[in-house]
Amino acid sequence: MINLLEKKVTNPIPENEMERLLELSNLDLDYTDLEESLSDLTKLAAKIAGTEISLVNLIDTYTQWTVSSFGIEIAQMPREESICQYVIQGPQVNELEIDDLAEDERFKDKFYVASDPNLRYYYGIPLKLNDEVSLGALCVLDTHYKEISPEKKEMLSIIAKEVVNRLKIYKAVEGLQNRVHETQQVKNKVAHDIRGPIGGIIGLAEIIHAQGDDNKLEEVLEFINLIRKSGKSLLELADEILTQDYEVSKGRKKVAPAEGEFTLNTVKDKIKTMFDPQALVKQIQFEIEVDAPNAEVPIPKNKILQILGNLVSNSMKFTPYGGEIQVKLDLLINDIERKLIFEVIDSGAGMEEDKIQEILSGNSTSTDGSLGEKGYGFGLNLVFHLVKSLKGKVELESKSGFGTSFKVEIPLK
Repeated sequence: MINLLEKKVTNPIPENEMERLLELSNLDLDYTDLEESLSDLTKLAAKIAGTEISLVNLIDTYTQWTVSSFGIEIAQMPREESICQYVIQGPQVNELEIDDLAEDERFKDKFYVASDPNLRYYYGIPLKLNDEVSLGALCVLDTHYKEISPEKKEMLSIIAKEVVNRLKIYKAVEGLQNRVHETQQVKNKVAHDIRGPIGGIIGLAEIIHAQGDDNKLEEVLEFINLIRKSGKSLLELADEILTQDYEVSKGRKKVAPAEGEFTLNTVKDKIKTMFDPQALVKQIQFEIEVDAPNAEVPIPKNKILQILGNLVSNSMKFTPYGGEIQVKLDLLINDIERKLIFEVIDSGAGMEEDKIQEILSGNSTSTDGSLGEKGYGFGLNLVFHLVKSLKGKVELESKSGFGTSFKVEIPLK
């Protein structure tokens, strides 16, 4: 088990951390559903760098989520344990290269350096949404020292930009599928936004392909071809969506159920997948209950995983070894309203009244967890911001030494 009590180095926090988290939440990504769309880029990064491992990591308030991996099976780790947290510090950071992790005071005692897989080399590039905000990092790692040429580092930078493009495309395509009745002007704009970045990477891939012999990286050509094929398939998807939308607008085609929807059972499965590993580390009894009558009624997924995920992360942090966390998911439907209701109840440390009022005012600050997990002070602030943006409300009940209960109600259209 990871010893979270051994902290020798202060963990870095970007100056614009709240802005960074808001931008990440606005993408409304499902961390459990990105592997397929990013796997070719992750594999290509390792082949270019000549390393055993490559990862695409997204970093939220508490956790580093590995949304795509090559050479190792890993889904997540506490943010404070990660190397990539040092890559997202702001516009001044464009790369991080560590020749020997075992010689670096920040990482020499980390579980992935001190024991299997005994990592030594690291090279990471920020996944920059814009000049100010980094969502996470593309990194390559190895158990031996590696030397990556400037030309190959430039290729890795191109891949990192394409990863961000894919994330934007993921959101844009989903938006297209959910808004087939909007105006032609809006549809054309979204389609244009999709085609632009993809067309650019396809053109770049074709140039690299054409100059493959000059680059003397013949082994890369096969994987560059994967980028080109993947990009073209996304362009075809955009065209298909537009064609389908046109048919719908003319009454020639029936509209299928929106893909941007969940059910309560979907939410349950995804939250379990995301947080069962954390519960296992602390031997927490983690249960999720779903209101049966409406368990399969479609609901918009807008920000649900971000809100619920931050609340569960918070409970995981403050619930002691061997404790309990219960999540209740409900959907109220009557003649007057439709309302999503979920509760997160833990047997953790609880809070004094002054801390409760601090949280309710939206000004919560950092506190370390039950095993010394690093607190960043942004998770609950983000929850309140997102719930407010959805015209919902948050109720909080807690008593020091007796656990905490959060109840969220979100009205649905």
